[in-house]
Amino acid sequence: MSLSPTFDDVRSAAARITPHAHRTPVLRSRRINEQVGADVVFKCENFQRMGAFKFRGAFNALSRFTSEQRRAGVVAYSSGNHAQAIALAARLLDIPATLVMPHDAPAAKVAATKGYGGQVVTYDRYTEDREEIGRALAADRGLTLIPPYDHPHVIAGQGTAAKELFEEVGDLDAIFVPLGGGGLLSGTALSARELSPGCELYGVEPEAGDDGRRSLRQGAIVHIDTPATIADGAQTQHLGAHTFEIIRREVDDILTVTDSELVECMRIFGSVMKIVVEPTGCLGFAAVRKLAPRLRGGRVGVIVSGGNVDLDRFVSLLAS
Repeated sequence: MSLSPTFDDVRSAAARITPHAHRTPVLRSRRINEQVGADVVFKCENFQRMGAFKFRGAFNALSRFTSEQRRAGVVAYSSGNHAQAIALAARLLDIPATLVMPHDAPAAKVAATKGYGGQVVTYDRYTEDREEIGRALAADRGLTLIPPYDHPHVIAGQGTAAKELFEEVGDLDAIFVPLGGGGLLSGTALSARELSPGCELYGVEPEAGDDGRRSLRQGAIVHIDTPATIADGAQTQHLGAHTFEIIRREVDDILTVTDSELVECMRIFGSVMKIVVEPTGCLGFAAVRKLAPRLRGGRVGVIVSGGNVDLDRFVSLLAS
């Protein structure tokens, strides 16, 4: 478990999850290409099972449980997408699942997690430590803890999204990936360096939560308070040991965007591409729009990480 994952682990994860995960579409928009001045391809994980890329890592991790671990059950902590992913994967594999979620998590994500059969334990994300709660539940109940990003099997599973993208579209000049705890970005790095070695790799965070950017610049993991941002999937306080090791070695830079820029991207996705994308899922596209002059004439990939947003919230954000 202490070994850093490799692209061979991504290959193994792909074989493991292929019968169960969707191969999500790669979409293009002529209008967006004209605006950016580049050929932009969107890997749309908002069409993944449970609505986000998280299913990939969750299923890969749970499918490797021993029979004893399966009987005892899994515990995970998450603002929503990892919780849903663990709950769904656990249901498919007949594993009891306990999910630690903030009391202000999006209602749709909580409802979906419960709908998949997960037992939800709530906490206050601003005053309580979800990692401590998860470890305590694991110790008290004999459960296996699967964190949302800092786990080799999770990272390998997340890397399958970029693997599919590169296999479908070939080499890219740059790829932009939402960044919270780093599972998707580090997994993408493993696939990018193997399948498109010259591709520039960028992680994108909300401006209010730039711990990843600061960590990359300082060469050590920076811890921050829970950031106030509409990108709830990126309200993490620090990168993980596994994810930071890969990010520090393989990522070209980490960028930030504002909440207002995320809302504008939600509007473009909805009006131009006719798809619903949650704020966190817009991080990569928001950075592409900011860096358009630098990207002109290139082939650019964007991981759209998820589409789990309450419709009332979606409408209110677009109306703001």
